Amino acid sequence: MRSPAGPSPDARPMVRAVFLVGFMGAGKTSVGQALGRRLGWAFEDLDARVQLREERSIEEIFAASGENEFRRAEHAALRSLLDELEDAPRVVALGGGAFVQPANAALLRDQLTVFLDAPAEELYGRCAQQDIARPLRREREQFFKLYESRRPAYLAAAACIDTSGKDVDAIAAEVAQLLL
Repeated sequence: MRSPAGPSPDARPMVRAVFLVGFMGAGKTSVGQALGRRLGWAFEDLDARVQLREERSIEEIFAASGENEFRRAEHAALRSLLDELEDAPRVVALGGGAFVQPANAALLRDQLTVFLDAPAEELYGRCAQQDIARPLRREREQFFKLYESRRPAYLAAAACIDTSGKDVDAIAAEVAQLLL
């Protein structure tokens, strides 16, 4: 994690939020909820904030206005969330494409971002088991291509945790260790 300039180079900045990033099926929401419980912090899903602000589902935003409009709304929601961090610490799950957007990554530069990673095959299998509408979950080959195109951006996160074959609580415990 990059630390902001402060009075002492050895002083560790107080973390007010943990931002979970990664591809569809990485477990950002499940791990985020478990981490929030573990830390006693509020949990927030950025996609839910977008839907509340826009008063429509992500699917509806994509269908009616396209991905560019969704990304604009997502960026606005992230900015407002960051403005609220002084109120109370939080665990935040970002949508799969949020951290890939350069403007969002720039906003998160001084935050604790954690990439939850797993092999694309495992992520695809997890998504297939979920009853969640995912506008960018296309057929298998496109899913794998999208994962590979986004992975370099995810690797820019402050930390990376391999979630392959692990349960949610074990992953939340690993993320919590980053705060010590």
